[in-house]
Amino acid sequence: MRHLLAAVAALSIAGCAVGPDFHQPAAPDVGSLTAGSLPTTTGSANIAGGQAQHFVSGGDIPADWWTLFHSPALNALIEQSLAHNPDLKAAQAALAVARESTKAGRGAYYPSVTAGLSASREQDPPGALAPVPSNNAFLYNLFTPQVSVSYVPDVFGLNRRTVESLQAQQQAVRFQMIATRITLSSNVVAAAVQQASLRAQVAATRELVGINSHMVDILKYQLHKGYAGRLDLAAQEAQLAQVKAALPPLLTQLAQQDHLLAVLAGRFPGEAPAQEFDLASLHLPQQLPLSLPSALVAQRPDVHQAEANMHAASAQVGVAIANRLPNISLTANAGSTALAINQLFKSGTGFWSLGADLATPIFQGGSLRHQERAARAAYVEASEQYRSTVLTAFQNVADTLAALQHDAEGLQAAATAADAAKVTLDLSQRQYKDGYAGYLSLLSAEQGYQQARIALVQAQASRYADTAALFQALGGGWWHDADGTQADAAPMPPHRSDSDHAKANRDSDEK
Repeated sequence: MRHLLAAVAALSIAGCAVGPDFHQPAAPDVGSLTAGSLPTTTGSANIAGGQAQHFVSGGDIPADWWTLFHSPALNALIEQSLAHNPDLKAAQAALAVARESTKAGRGAYYPSVTAGLSASREQDPPGALAPVPSNNAFLYNLFTPQVSVSYVPDVFGLNRRTVESLQAQQQAVRFQMIATRITLSSNVVAAAVQQASLRAQVAATRELVGINSHMVDILKYQLHKGYAGRLDLAAQEAQLAQVKAALPPLLTQLAQQDHLLAVLAGRFPGEAPAQEFDLASLHLPQQLPLSLPSALVAQRPDVHQAEANMHAASAQVGVAIANRLPNISLTANAGSTALAINQLFKSGTGFWSLGADLATPIFQGGSLRHQERAARAAYVEASEQYRSTVLTAFQNVADTLAALQHDAEGLQAAATAADAAKVTLDLSQRQYKDGYAGYLSLLSAEQGYQQARIALVQAQASRYADTAALFQALGGGWWHDADGTQADAAPMPPHRSDSDHAKANRDSDEK
């Protein structure tokens, strides 16, 4: 027995874990984030949100990147959302579940010890069988306390691969929680920007309603005096009705954004935050970080989650292989048995036993073989999902960079068009009032001004929203967040020192 225990212990210590050893995928060999060359500076316009933005190659991202918009109301709303959003709390609870499951899985490394006490009263049939107790009693009590120890040596690495899979799943859940946090903050910024945009569109539309109402009054007066025809008045009334019809959908969207901001902050729609955002009060970040292609995969939490899923699938292949191999179990029991409780621990009442079992699957109907094949196919699936996630990450960044570049150009054009439309409308109104222009030219000027005002507001909002989308696409700076840098965390992506980061922030503020 001593030799057997020594041999099993040696196998357990020196045994190898069957199945593939997981290796972290190499960073993609990509030289650029976009198909073409990216300018270092975007265009600018002399309007709120029209400042030029500079791309800083290799720049770092702060965890609280939303503070770069310099909006105390936005900062407060995001802090409320991070503290009370139920989706984020659910993701944090899921991480706690995964962490405890991993710790529970580590229990397989150690022996299982149980203690028990049994008490029974028995009666043997007289004459049929010899009495069991030494005092020849046919009716007696029997008390048996005992301790049982069982241990399954991890000879082929079944327990190690199982715990490895649990650890990888924990990392996947952790990065899912980080992604939830980044998405939440990005959604709050996007909702605030959209609310500000809708508020500006509602104000512009109401102003247009006032202009058109005034023109209707003028035409009614001119019709009464004989200076205008009924057709002109009908056309202006139709234009006024059209402008008024555009207002209710905007108000509906604005209310929906208010409700969305309330829900993101963990409140009911009737408890919408009091903050009312204005595009003019938001500061457009002028220094935009631009990660190196080789560093992007290390910054994206969804890529880390896909990698962890691939690691878990790799470990499951080892689990499936180990289930097809022999299994050794060691057991030990020790205790005492007596006819009375006060005699339990007297000399001669003790017993013990040691045992070793070896079991190996012979025929399982092919289930174990197909389970192994399924595990290998699951690993291929996770690998392809990882590749898809990496490609999607690069696509997100490329799309956002292209949007930022064209947003600046679009805002320039929208600002120029809005200025020109306002001048055209003013001149048309003056000429029409003095009798130098026809009504159709005035109607065309009103329509052009309406479209230009709405397009300008939308172009302003796009720059703010796409700027926030870039911070999200680059990983949201989770590696600077205390919640994302725990002891069991995966290695963080390389980044600049705190002094470099502070210097970059000072340079951004000065500019």
